Amino acid sequence: MATSSPTMNSTVPEVESWRDRIKITRMGVFAVLFIVLGAWVLISVPRNVGPNITTLLTVDATGNEGIPVPTLGFSIVVSLLYIAGGLFVLLPMPALSRYKFWWLLINGLLLIPLMLVIIAAGSKTNITVMFTESFRLSTPIIMGALAGLWAESSGVTNIAIEGMMLAGACIGFVIYSLLAATMDLATAQLIAVISAVIAGAAMAALHAWLSITFKTNQVVSGTVINILAIGLTSYLRREVLVSSEATRSTLAPLPIPGLINIPVVGTALFDGKPIFYSMIILVIVSHIVLYYTRWGLRRRAVGENPHAADTLGINVNRNRWTNVIISGMIAGLAGAWFTLETTGAFDDQMTAGKGFIALAAMIFGNWTPFGAAAGGLLFGFSEALGQRFQFLGVPIPAQFLQMVPYFVTIVVLAGLIGKAHPPKADGVPFEKE
Repeated sequence: MATSSPTMNSTVPEVESWRDRIKITRMGVFAVLFIVLGAWVLISVPRNVGPNITTLLTVDATGNEGIPVPTLGFSIVVSLLYIAGGLFVLLPMPALSRYKFWWLLINGLLLIPLMLVIIAAGSKTNITVMFTESFRLSTPIIMGALAGLWAESSGVTNIAIEGMMLAGACIGFVIYSLLAATMDLATAQLIAVISAVIAGAAMAALHAWLSITFKTNQVVSGTVINILAIGLTSYLRREVLVSSEATRSTLAPLPIPGLINIPVVGTALFDGKPIFYSMIILVIVSHIVLYYTRWGLRRRAVGENPHAADTLGINVNRNRWTNVIISGMIAGLAGAWFTLETTGAFDDQMTAGKGFIALAAMIFGNWTPFGAAAGGLLFGFSEALGQRFQFLGVPIPAQFLQMVPYFVTIVVLAGLIGKAHPPKADGVPFEKE
């Protein structure tokens, strides 16, 4: 009888290389970035900023009163926090992962004041204006994120938010331009805003018709609508608006007495215009409807498990149609913000990718209303920061500063979000069994 040799039965141990010992994690990457940034600040700032230089962070409307911050001292403290936090995160201690996350979060929050204090060294910068601009610029992004949330929570992917916003911006301003000479401006503005909402709903109906009724690929359907909106709005601008290029008046602000006098946030939150207030209301209403009503429960059921919802007697396609139309109405109102509330004019592709940034905010917020609002505020703040850098005369080309919100979008999607959890049936056409 043949016997097997010991050599044949013995297993050869796998040789572990240095690549197997190194595990690259998201937190580890950010830890290294903060260590590098902290070291750079610690080395470069003392060379360029004297020990007696201060930065005045003003909080009043006049820009004369505020908080004096020692530029050098503040920069050194933050840079040491960056280095210490980065080294702490790199320690192989999984039990402390929660504390590592919060330290990195604090480091991220300190990045904005650090940059403002260093850039405005020896001068002053107004925090109140910064907050006001952040909330104002986040309005279309938050509304676009809510538009995506209403559609995708019912199972319909909506990348056509950009086209719906652009259509609302153009149609609303065209209607306003045609009516402004024949009736009261306030009435013309109201009709124009309603027209923008209807334009967004019309684009959404086309998306629903293609993706729900005919079960077209929802990404392709959304792309078609975005392209259609670019061509349609360009045509309307050339045929209708070129002859009347004069800028129209925008919606009037509606300050809330008493609340507007709250320091710092009073002007930012309670001295806004109608569409800005509607954004705040929509966030609250969307949360209540989604989580505290029967309709919201049915909508989430359709987005998570449409076949189970169908067995309970829920009309899946009708539910999806309704939510996509609501999505378009919100996107159309967001488009009206560009022309009727902000600029008083229309230009080709003036939404400038805000619809896609809104989708990133929605993903950042994990498909929840308040999370989407937080994501929108992050992107609005990044855009306001880019504008503030230009105002403070940062020696960087303006084109690079205008790229700040798009760069933040890439960083958020690639690094901060982690594994997002969309509705399980998002983007899946429903086939009734």
